[in-house]
Amino acid sequence: MKINDIEIKWLGHAGFLIENPKKIYVDPYKISDDCEKADLILITHSHYDHCSIQDLEKIIQEGTTIVMPADCQSKIARFNVPVKFVVIEAGQELVLGNMSITAFPAYNIDKDFHLKDEGWLSYLIKINDVLIYHTGDTDVIPEMHKLTGHKHADKRFVALFSVGGRFTMNAEEAVEAAKLIKPDIAIPMHYGIVVGDERDAKEFCELCRENNINSKILEKE
Repeated sequence: MKINDIEIKWLGHAGFLIENPKKIYVDPYKISDDCEKADLILITHSHYDHCSIQDLEKIIQEGTTIVMPADCQSKIARFNVPVKFVVIEAGQELVLGNMSITAFPAYNIDKDFHLKDEGWLSYLIKINDVLIYHTGDTDVIPEMHKLTGHKHADKRFVALFSVGGRFTMNAEEAVEAAKLIKPDIAIPMHYGIVVGDERDAKEFCELCRENNINSKILEKE
């Protein structure tokens, strides 16, 4: 899917490739062996389906920057090529040329899979006139209200919502998050491999339509 001059590709589960023209990956998991090499990789948390060493090894190259919460650094082994590790906490911003990465919290409210104390993350990616919010593994949390303050009339706002349920929001909860955040377009993710299936994505989009929220299911690349 192209938003202005930025290409957004869903790689399955919670994995995405964002191109403009740098290659920015978020939570690559079970990606193909011929994926393009990464300039930047964002890891939301240390669970195996988000911080996958096997998948990271497919896309790193000399000079790749990997941004992550603290506990991921101890999990990621030394790679054979020199890469840069950046540990970030919620509330911090990383500026890289025309792009900025702001870390936000991601956690469960009524279940114990993703505790707030772990310090795990979601990310707001700003590239030129486009904002992309990747929710990570989260429920609907109060911090989402702050995201509306990052919107600007001259920017397109894309939000990637976990919809698979059990470990994260289900479709209904993700729509409640979308109503809070008010993106220009909402894209479902976190289904089809570990938990959930395409029915969850379709339910999310149907509920979005009922609430006048623009949404789109991306085909897996």
